[in-house]
This record gives sequence, structure tokens and C-alpha cells, in this order.
Amino acid sequence: MLYLPKKIKMKLVSVGTVAFDAIETPFGKTDKIVGGACTYISLSASYFNSNPKLISVVGDDFPKETIDLLHSKNIDTEGLQIKEGEKTFFWSGKYHQDMNSRDTIDTQLNVLETFDPIVPESYYDCDILMLGNLTPAVQMNVIKQLPKRPKLIALDTMDFWMQIALDDLLNVIKEIDVLTINDEEARLLSGELSLKKAANKILTMGPKYLIIKKGEHGALLFDKNNNVFSAPALLLEEVFDPTGAGDTFAGGFMGYLSSQNEINWDTMKKAIIVGSAMASFTVEKFGIERLEELDKSEIDNRINQFKEMTSF
Repeated sequence: MLYLPKKIKMKLVSVGTVAFDAIETPFGKTDKIVGGACTYISLSASYFNSNPKLISVVGDDFPKETIDLLHSKNIDTEGLQIKEGEKTFFWSGKYHQDMNSRDTIDTQLNVLETFDPIVPESYYDCDILMLGNLTPAVQMNVIKQLPKRPKLIALDTMDFWMQIALDDLLNVIKEIDVLTINDEEARLLSGELSLKKAANKILTMGPKYLIIKKGEHGALLFDKNNNVFSAPALLLEEVFDPTGAGDTFAGGFMGYLSSQNEINWDTMKKAIIVGSAMASFTVEKFGIERLEELDKSEIDNRINQFKEMTSF
């Protein structure tokens, strides 16, 4: 079955960082390379949605070649602010031997420190809004700027915001349809050790669907009707760089949903597989390198590998 659509069905907007990363893993080390949640989300979604739109901010040090790359993938950058005389957000990290844990070496907020997202009028009629990992106040700001509520709002967050901005985060969670977090964050947010109990509790906070990402062990999808779907992770021979895998997952997931006529449990399950397939590409090379060079046949073949793993 071919998952790749021929034309756009729903308009997709993503909000998040466009950034520089410097990464060290057991397989190598990079200098400053392009990263950021919104970069990974948009590039991944572009293989399923013919015109994804992004909202972010960079400094005047951000390379024009990368913006040209986004345009070559038909990504709409009207919502990308370029701040003259300022520097782009920068993160540096070092992964441990197991590639599941990492240490942050350096974080320079730069333009992100005063980021005030502006939603262009041409984005007002978006059907799907993907809120990448930013402060809950910024995420809520974007929702409030839209004159009409999108059909689907998804949100990614992290333990840091649960610890320092929980009230703001809970207010945003009330407004969304899909929450994506990892297993430790699910336990922290819910206060439950069992992931099933954690999911049940989180689904009373507002979302219709919950995705719990489990890294190399795949992902779990829950809904309010007590349905559960477990998506495996592909066992790869080499994982060079896990950075951006979660955002690539989100981009593939949301991009696939935006290519469908409707959103329901069945399309959500397929979207989880598509997201997992896209994430499996990202980790094969450093940064966005793999996402720049994919073709549709590769994606179809990878999705079919996942299908074979989930059918019996």
C-alpha cells in the first residue's frame, strides 16, 4: 500500500525552533549544523503535505542556503522571523554510549529568549497545528492568534516545563487534541508509575489522544475510548545521531494526517507508523542530512518494513 498522497488535503502549520546544534555521539562529532524542532517537523511533513508552513525565529547568522532548502521542499516560511544583528538559538550536546541519554554541554537562547510568534494571516485557516516544544505561554499565544480553531491541535512538551511552568502547561493541554511526550514525562505529569494509568489520567486533562514515545522501543497511542496501539521501532544496524528523531516522528505523523480526508483511530494508527518510519531515517546520519535526500520509494519501503513488523 502506497502511503504517499498526491495532493494536499489539510493545511498544516508547525511552530518551534529553527536552530544550530553541535553534536557528539560515539560515532562522531559535528561542528555547528542546522537543527531545531520546526526544521525536523517541516522537512519530515513535506514528504506527505505539499505545502507545510512554519512559525519560528532565527538570527541573521542563519544560512540562506538552508532557507532555500526549505523552499525547495515547498515549505512556506512566511512565519519565519529573521532578527537582524541577533544570533540563532544554539544547543550543544553529547550522547552516552547507549544513545538513549545525553548531556547538554551548552545552550544559547539568543533570539529564542524574546521570541514572540506572529501567525501570518495566510496561516489563519490551517486545519492542523503542531506546537513544538516551546514555553507553554508561547504555545498558548499561537492558539489564541488563530481566529478559528484548527481541526486538530497537537503539542509536544518536556519535563522542564512540567517542573517550572506546570499551571501554564495544564492550561494549554486543555486546548489540544494530541499530546506527545516520552514515558518518563508521562509518569511525571500524571504521578502514576503504570503507563496505562498515566495515560488514563492525562486523557482527563483535555487531549483526545496521547502518544507516549519510548525511543528505541517504539511508541504507544492511547485514546479516550480505552484503545491502545503499540508501534514498534525499527532495529537499525547503526544509529549515528538521535537528535531530532522525536520531531521527525511528529512531522511524519502530522504530515500523514494532513494528507487524509478525516482523522480517526485508524488514520491515527497509520500516522504513528509513518512517523516511526520517518524517525528511523533521521538517526542514520547527523542532523537533517538524511531528511534532505529521501525519495518516495525509500519511504514506501521503510513503511512496508514497519507494516510487516505489525502484521501477523
